[in-house]
Amino acid sequence: MSLLKYLVFGVAVAAGVNYATKKREDGRSLIDDLSDKAPEWMEKAKQYTDQFKGQFAQATGSATNQDNNVHTENPPY
Repeated sequence: MSLLKYLVFGVAVAAGVNYATKKREDGRSLIDDLSDKAPEWMEKAKQYTDQFKGQFAQATGSATNQDNNVHTENPPY
């Protein structure tokens, strides 16, 4: 049963690689398209990372200020 599982997995991987590297009518493959668009996606990811860092800094800064206040109330649980 294990051999059959590995055989099916290998066939699926081979089919995926064949699909990704197969040239279309325009002479390009899916891998070519991905490699061309990768720099654009990296720039977008950097923008999202910077935005997230800014939001995280604001959230931790406000939480730190709240932690400095001493609360004498009982916890809500």
